[in-house]
Amino acid sequence: MRKILAATALAGSMAIAGLAVAPAAQAAPVTADAAQASSAGNWGKYYSSNHNAYAYGKTFKKGGKVYTHWYGKESTSKFGYVWFRYYSGGKWHTFYRPWNGKHHGSWSGKGIKRIYTYTCWGGKSKYCGSVHRIY
Repeated sequence: MRKILAATALAGSMAIAGLAVAPAAQAAPVTADAAQASSAGNWGKYYSSNHNAYAYGKTFKKGGKVYTHWYGKESTSKFGYVWFRYYSGGKWHTFYRPWNGKHHGSWSGKGIKRIYTYTCWGGKSKYCGSVHRIY
């Protein structure tokens, strides 16, 4: 009987504590886009789906331009590909950069609002990893 009363009292106190915390949790919801948008700075390692290639880098804004410097690595005879998709001037732009072995590169643009990247291996659209927002 004491065990049942103790369990009931514990469950009741947990329910009250949960109700007290719930309004505070609802006051400031965090969305996935808000969390990803703050990832400007260092990003990666973002792998291809088979983990044979990866890319990482740094994205930052300076003087009205957004700069991205990236590094890629793959250790086979095939190429790795890093893809970038960015929103600027009211439309989306997409491009990729291939590499074999180790490589790095950079690019920049004005008026960029968002940048997404992903890595592929063995072909421009083969073994592609997941898409990540980097700016």
